[in-house]
Amino acid sequence: MAWSTSTTTTEQLPPGLMPDLSSPPWLNKADNDWELTAAAMVGLQSVPGLVILYGSMVKKKWAVNSAFMALYAFAAVLICWVLWGHRMSFGTDIGTIIGKPQQSLNEKYLLNQFNSYSQAYFLPNADYVFYQFAFAAITVILLAGSLLGRMNFYAWMVFVPLWLTFCYTVGAHTIWGSGFLVRRGIIDFSGGYVIHLSSGVAGFTAAYWVGPRHSQDRQHFPPNNIIHVLGGAGFLWMGWTGFNGGSPLSAGLITSLAVLNTHLCTATSLLVWLSMDMIYYKKSSVIGAVQGMITGLVCITPAAGIVETWAAGLMGILSGVIPWYTMMVLHKKISFFQQVDDTLGVFHTHAVAGALGGLLSGIFAKPALLEKFYGKNYRRGFLYGLLEGEIVDGVKQVVYQIAGAAFISAWNAVVTSLICILVSQIVNLRMNEEDLQIGDDAVHGEEAYALWGDGERHPPPLRFNMTPKIPSFCRRH
Repeated sequence: MAWSTSTTTTEQLPPGLMPDLSSPPWLNKADNDWELTAAAMVGLQSVPGLVILYGSMVKKKWAVNSAFMALYAFAAVLICWVLWGHRMSFGTDIGTIIGKPQQSLNEKYLLNQFNSYSQAYFLPNADYVFYQFAFAAITVILLAGSLLGRMNFYAWMVFVPLWLTFCYTVGAHTIWGSGFLVRRGIIDFSGGYVIHLSSGVAGFTAAYWVGPRHSQDRQHFPPNNIIHVLGGAGFLWMGWTGFNGGSPLSAGLITSLAVLNTHLCTATSLLVWLSMDMIYYKKSSVIGAVQGMITGLVCITPAAGIVETWAAGLMGILSGVIPWYTMMVLHKKISFFQQVDDTLGVFHTHAVAGALGGLLSGIFAKPALLEKFYGKNYRRGFLYGLLEGEIVDGVKQVVYQIAGAAFISAWNAVVTSLICILVSQIVNLRMNEEDLQIGDDAVHGEEAYALWGDGERHPPPLRFNMTPKIPSFCRRH
């Protein structure tokens, strides 16, 4: 639909009033306001949210480097996104898995009405470009959580635009654009597959190619500021209101349900993870509670607005138990997990929780809610197929959810490996051993805190002789 100014002429208005040239007839100001707010909230999850979380979760000597990886990625993704990434994700389809690379800087395009693959919305393309940029940026930053404490920063600078171009855009186009998965009716309300499964698998894969942290860091890697960890986690949790609440692209009923379901699932998952820690380790862990918070946020993301509230609570229980088990039990038993150094456990908190949420979406998705969000072309979750005598539809939906998870996992594992191999031919993926021992000061010439070392003692103070020195001519012989 072409952009126009207004259908009201100056002659039709009362004297002294001018037409609002910034509001075309199709623009819904309430939806527009909400979407801009939601996009800002998603951006705040990364900057400052994950900047603070990463800078505090790691050992003191890696605080600056970890936070800076997140900050750099946020800026680099925006440039790549408006130059080619957005249209590759949501533009003209090429071969059912990718869109045509084009820039999104044209004023006529940005101020035109946004139309998705299946329906039109009452806001401009500029809103959608910025909102989806914030999604793309946080995906790359989440991936970085697997690589903290040893990846060469210059390799990271090359890796970010390559991964965005050849991995993220494919997932976004196939599931949210006009690719083959969206045509099959896959459910991913706000990015359980596009964002979390992809970042978890890609982060784990990249961690394999970069190699492990320095042996001392891997054995002893305490957070340098747990209070700041909670602050960063708070930005992440509250920002998820915009993360899931912005996906309907309107301030409607589905938005309200998505926000409530998001916070209910998250709170439940946090409490379940905390309970598991207390049962098995006899201690309540702050870091464990944050991990449970994250898995709850991730698990509800693909289902936030298309499941009932009771299902969101059940998903919170499962997201507190299953990722806890894979991280705290299976990870220690399976040798392959031990070989790959996933610094913050992104595979468990995002890949496992994202895949779990995607599968549960295929089970608990309610037909009436699917119709409100996607339109009439979608079927129903397995549970409602069973209850309503449409078992074939329910089974098909679960199959498509599994197929989508398999495609996203395989694509990210293979293409991330190819990107790492390519980057390694340009610059070393991993820092040298001397820099790994020193940390931030060697890499950036900066330190996070004016404190001494990583738990080491201060050097002994200099001792001065306070006895006044008597000149030789005054001494008695």
